[in-house]
Amino acid sequence: VKTHLQAQTLSAVAVGHQHNHESISGAFESIYKQHGVAGLWRGVTGAVPRVAVGSAAQLATFTSAKDWVCERQWFREGSWAAVLAGGMVSGVAVAVTMTPFDVVSTRLYNQPVDADGTGKLYRGFLDCILQISSKEGLLGLYKGIGAVYLRLGPHTVLSLFFWDELRKM
Repeated sequence: VKTHLQAQTLSAVAVGHQHNHESISGAFESIYKQHGVAGLWRGVTGAVPRVAVGSAAQLATFTSAKDWVCERQWFREGSWAAVLAGGMVSGVAVAVTMTPFDVVSTRLYNQPVDADGTGKLYRGFLDCILQISSKEGLLGLYKGIGAVYLRLGPHTVLSLFFWDELRKM
């Protein structure tokens, strides 16, 4: 529903398929009537790996990055600056690992579907990756990485900062 509404715009500037929902409740109703409950879950095959990969990158890089800046004596161990630096490095790792999954999820969510709910452009997660890679190159999987970092970078830094502080209690 969110992706349908975010992609919606005037036909003169529209890019991609337009769903033409008039409200959130209208979008839920329209999708449910046309495709049932399964229609509300379309694209989840790209979203689940996205979250798994992003969380793994976040947790795997934070402590290592924090320790690395302390070993080089850029920041004192246990300082909030070391935690913020570790969070920033982790934020970059999260953006780099999650962006391909964001691109695939968005394409799967927003593609037009036929009467039985089957996507008209992609057969699924792997087909979407292969089509993007072959038609747009590997960098096609990284469209919007700047925006992804601007959203996930601060979230990652703050989440890890508060997590690290709460661990000390």
